[in-house]
Amino acid sequence: MYECRKSKKTVVLRNEKGEAVKNQVVKVNLKKHEFLFGVGAFDSLPYANGYKSEITENRVNKLLKVYNYGTLPFYWGQFERQEGQPNTQGLMNAAKFLKENGVTPKGHPLCWHTVCADWLMKYDNNKILDMQLKRIDREVSTFKGVIDMWDVINEVVIMPIFDKYDNAVTRICKDLGRVGLVKEVFAAARQANPDATLLINDFNLSTNYEILIDGCLNAGVKIDAIGLQTHQHQGYRGIKFFEEVLKRFEVFGLPLHFTENTLVSGELMPPNIVDLNDFQVDKWPTTKEGEERQKNELEEIYRRVFDHPLCEAITGWDLSDGAWLHAPSGVLREDGSAKPSYEMLDNLINREWHTEYETMTDENGNFELEGFRGEYEISYNGKVQNITLGK
Repeated sequence: MYECRKSKKTVVLRNEKGEAVKNQVVKVNLKKHEFLFGVGAFDSLPYANGYKSEITENRVNKLLKVYNYGTLPFYWGQFERQEGQPNTQGLMNAAKFLKENGVTPKGHPLCWHTVCADWLMKYDNNKILDMQLKRIDREVSTFKGVIDMWDVINEVVIMPIFDKYDNAVTRICKDLGRVGLVKEVFAAARQANPDATLLINDFNLSTNYEILIDGCLNAGVKIDAIGLQTHQHQGYRGIKFFEEVLKRFEVFGLPLHFTENTLVSGELMPPNIVDLNDFQVDKWPTTKEGEERQKNELEEIYRRVFDHPLCEAITGWDLSDGAWLHAPSGVLREDGSAKPSYEMLDNLINREWHTEYETMTDENGNFELEGFRGEYEISYNGKVQNITLGK
């Protein structure tokens, strides 16, 4: 099991003179998985910008212990509340903090009709499109080398027919069509950083999303990974649902990222709610029974996703309860204490799926490096070297 996540290779250990280190005991220790275990890393934003407290410090420390991948918020309406005044430095501080602590940052999203900048509405559609593309160029260029992974466009399936309120991005999507807009924004992001990993992302995992992806690929859009949202505030959809999603989207042969995953540990959201944002409550407490349920359901998902060769990432959207819709959808309670789901993930990632052992080099300084793919620390005789075990 999990063989798709493992590799092995022969390593020749050499000293500073280039000589083979013979018959030497070597300690092998996986420091960072290749697979991306992600979380909505929003708590890192105030922390990295000096707004530290006992709660935020506790949350950030727990984040760093388990996760190697963090999503940062670039919602245009929040990132640039006033035209020409983006919060670039605040996000840069958070992204650098994550990266310096072994967490790969991702920006989310560059184009979305929700949480859009209201000040765009004073412009005509041609100007809106021009500003959207310039915005993408600005963010991707500025953060190049720090953030090299982006959700380029979010929830395109519903974008041109979104009717809850008027917004600038729905306007240009109506003009260009779904595929036309995707092509424009991906081209802008690719030009700004040709080496970036660029995702399309959606919560609508119906056939409509498959048709959209197929249309984009046929139009020449280079999509690096398919983003699959699985918010489950109304109850666990079951492993059969995940199997069916994997089967349908693996046909594209592209890497699959489960970008936004939630499971609540309290009462479930009523089943009649269509848009999750329509369910607004002041309090949504976690329960002991719900926490055990959340742990078991989450473990089933992670084990299946980790064992699929095309899956490269899974992100638990909420680190702490109350982050979105006041829902108990985090792996930490609101006071920062760990739920059973956090302990389960810690055990999976840092113990069961961890590689650490001692071996010995032969007469030629060779030894076999074998285990889960990722970044390794090789230590011997008081010295340390780093090496990556890839595919």
